[in-house]
Amino acid sequence: MLARAIYNTGIRLYRAGVGLAAMGGKKKASLWLNGRQHWRSRMQQAGIGRHPLIWVHAASLGEFEQGRPVLEELRRQYPGYKILLTFFSPSGYEVRKDYPGADYVCYLPLDTYRNARDFIDIARPALAIFIKYEFWYHFLTELYTRKIPVLLVSGIFREGQIFFKGYGGMFRRLLQQLTHIFVQNEASLRLLQGIGIQTASISGDTRFDRVAALLTEQVSLPLMEQFAGGHRLLVAGSTWPEDEQLLASWWQQADRQGMKLVIAPHEIHESHIRQIQSLFPSAVTWSALKAGAAPSDVLVIDNIGMLTALYCYAYIAYVGGGFGKDGIHNLLEPAVYCKPVIIGPEYSKYFEAVELVALKGALAVSGLTNLDDYMKRLLNEPAFYEKTASVAGNYVMDNKGATGKILQYIQENRFLSRE
Repeated sequence: MLARAIYNTGIRLYRAGVGLAAMGGKKKASLWLNGRQHWRSRMQQAGIGRHPLIWVHAASLGEFEQGRPVLEELRRQYPGYKILLTFFSPSGYEVRKDYPGADYVCYLPLDTYRNARDFIDIARPALAIFIKYEFWYHFLTELYTRKIPVLLVSGIFREGQIFFKGYGGMFRRLLQQLTHIFVQNEASLRLLQGIGIQTASISGDTRFDRVAALLTEQVSLPLMEQFAGGHRLLVAGSTWPEDEQLLASWWQQADRQGMKLVIAPHEIHESHIRQIQSLFPSAVTWSALKAGAAPSDVLVIDNIGMLTALYCYAYIAYVGGGFGKDGIHNLLEPAVYCKPVIIGPEYSKYFEAVELVALKGALAVSGLTNLDDYMKRLLNEPAFYEKTASVAGNYVMDNKGATGKILQYIQENRFLSRE
């Protein structure tokens, strides 16, 4: 089959590219390769497959957080099953490799026929759950062949994807092999129905359930409280260089009214941190602050995993990514804390951002003028601030419930035993 041959060639080329990147000193590529070495013996030594098992797969950290409510509810309702959590990307695995909600956490092996066969031989899952996307041909085909139920949760589909192209037949068949597809919105459901997929339904996005849970999991950060010192905070999360340049331009010319700035960049490698510090010469890093450095009015977070806790300290949140081709990051995390959210202009691929901008709970800016106008209003007009903040918080709470729909489907179809 030509399409499969092309796919297999692409997989081999991807592996070769990662190898070259690792040889060139790219840390992420090295982690990707090293984490997959001897994976068969690692799984066997860990005892994976010796007990009834549910397999949950996430591409990276964001997808894990998205599917986390489903994983944790499965663990609560079906304690007789072990949970295997796999990641494709080091940015997920390296942060959550010690996640206590799963019994085993590992990398997903490269998608080859042999790897898929051996992985499923060892794991023997009773149920497999893929979060949002990750349509690996050999893994999904092997699961289908063995009649193991597979669910896609929080799926989102767009017209430009390969499934809806004339040459996308192989991937359309993968969708047909999935036991059920839970999608986030009506547009995704219509696209699937348009190519004959009937095993799909709208559940909503499990991210709403996840971020709503943050309200009961608030983490205290005394050092952050010390840094704030009673000042209002602008917390900029998951920023890219374009975001940081815009914020620096505003910071240098604005009437900040004593506000302090916290920047949690998407990439925390040393050269990027130095680049941010060149834009904000007075900035201090979190690591330096912990070591006793003198406080400043700008704080740069040089680690991963703090952002969700940081947003609850914000007066205003800025969510990065909206000036690049990849689009904005998770704006629901600050919204749940009833914080006004500012984003860049590239958000059309994210239905929650489209809806929240339309409701005026998120404010989209295209440059310095927009940003300055909105910041002045948020800082000087209490009624505008309160309305924007309450819309943001209410939007999250009004869209909860996807996890319950997915668990109900699992229960009704008796994929798992409660014994």
